[in-house]
Amino acid sequence: MGFEELLDKVGGFGPFQVRNLLLMALPRVLLPMHILLPVFMAAVPAHHCVLPGAPANLTHRDLWLKAHLPQEPDGSFSSCLRFAHPHALHNATLGAEVHSSGEPEGELSTVPCSRGWEYDRSEFSSTIATEWDLVCEQRGLNKITSTCFFIGMILGAVVYGYLSDRFGRRRLLLVAYVSSLVLGLASAASVSYVVFVITRTLTGLALAGLTIIVLPLELEWLDVGHRTVAGVISTIFWTAGVLLLALVGYLIRSWRWLLLAVTLPCVPGIISIWWVPESARWLLTQGRVEEARKYLVRCAKLNGRPAGEDSLSQEALNKVISMEELLQRPSYLSLFRTPHLRHISLCCMVLWFGVNFSYYGLVLDVSGLGLNIYQTQLLLGITELPSKIIVYFLVRHVGRRLTEAGMLLGAALTFGISLLVSSGTKAWTTTLVVLGKGFSEAAFTIAYLFTSELYPTVLRQTGLGLTALIGRLGASLAPLATLLDGIWLMLPKLVYGGIALLAAFTVLLLPETKMSQLPETIQDVERKSVQEEDTQVRNGD
Repeated sequence: MGFEELLDKVGGFGPFQVRNLLLMALPRVLLPMHILLPVFMAAVPAHHCVLPGAPANLTHRDLWLKAHLPQEPDGSFSSCLRFAHPHALHNATLGAEVHSSGEPEGELSTVPCSRGWEYDRSEFSSTIATEWDLVCEQRGLNKITSTCFFIGMILGAVVYGYLSDRFGRRRLLLVAYVSSLVLGLASAASVSYVVFVITRTLTGLALAGLTIIVLPLELEWLDVGHRTVAGVISTIFWTAGVLLLALVGYLIRSWRWLLLAVTLPCVPGIISIWWVPESARWLLTQGRVEEARKYLVRCAKLNGRPAGEDSLSQEALNKVISMEELLQRPSYLSLFRTPHLRHISLCCMVLWFGVNFSYYGLVLDVSGLGLNIYQTQLLLGITELPSKIIVYFLVRHVGRRLTEAGMLLGAALTFGISLLVSSGTKAWTTTLVVLGKGFSEAAFTIAYLFTSELYPTVLRQTGLGLTALIGRLGASLAPLATLLDGIWLMLPKLVYGGIALLAAFTVLLLPETKMSQLPETIQDVERKSVQEEDTQVRNGD
């Protein structure tokens, strides 16, 4: 008797699973709020040099700035330079006399902002850029904060993926909640830029636990028939987090209070661990039969299933795994020890790199939409809803593999078409960004579901940890690809689209998992692959 049959006896979908899905909703809401937080927290408002001797009763501000600041080709004032000596403006009433420097017209010298910067506070009361003057020569330090956060998530994917397969999903979920809370509060209270970068990196490491623990905790309690609908619909909570961030960012304009607001929900998350069940699948693969029985009895009781003592006895549960050689100490090397598992791991690595690289490449710069930062965030969040609904129907009827390949192909075509569209046509630019965001978000949704179904229970968390690591690597490299525009303006989009296209073709090499039982052990994966090859040979004959 396999675990799927055992799950059928206690109820593969019922109040027990619904409650579990609701408990897992909180981390899904929290994740996008933290990952996308730099959109608001690290925003760089309009700024210019602090100017000496500005009169208190200044009534012609633009004229005063024109006397002290050079202008860019588009007519805006320079953000990083000022005139060494202000020049006179004839027939201008500035509230104070501005003397000429004595330099010939057209040869005015400029100097950097030695006294700091004055920021436009109309949209943000404070950001990390205004807090520590991360602009002009220091603007690279502002981008480093996001890079360090993703580096933390890369490390966290390795750590949590391995440890949750060793010590359990539930225990590591608690660790992720507590460490995210403590480090998030430490980041909000940072007294210096260096302290902020360190705590933000460690926060990324902690949050990585949520990214790879939540989905397996859901799927490993679901039967085959309801796995798709629950897996796809539960990702709507991610969209809720994107939309909620737009609202919270609009209401809270100070970066410290904003960071505090998205961190405090970890408190109810810690409390919710009391009701979160450990994966019975994982417990059985570890030989912890009595603990698995306790959760299975609880599941049967809540689902109203009359599971008898015989079907849930220790002897009966031992039969579920007695024919399998269990992997007691999983490691990342285990993902490459057998031919079919190695094939799956290599293909999933390409898939996750392509999904992350193209996604962040697409949403990296949406300034051409003509919307403010809050409207843009809201638009991109709303775009995710129809994409998830479409994914639900496609993965059920078409399958995971073809749907994933199609969504990546759609993202690649979005980049290709954008090469032909002028940047001045905002209507076309907006349409392409919306379509591209929809394709990319759909690819993300399927990738989590598809990958979880490909790996066996004993290595599911380890496999997700490896793919999450490669995915975050793609996310970290995506901003660097924009530097390729110095070689050719269109080269970044060509690279983003090319990587998405490569990932689309790679997905076609993976086996389909639609309506398939979740593999429990490495032997299940190898056996299934051999059966598929035999079927293909017979069909070929």
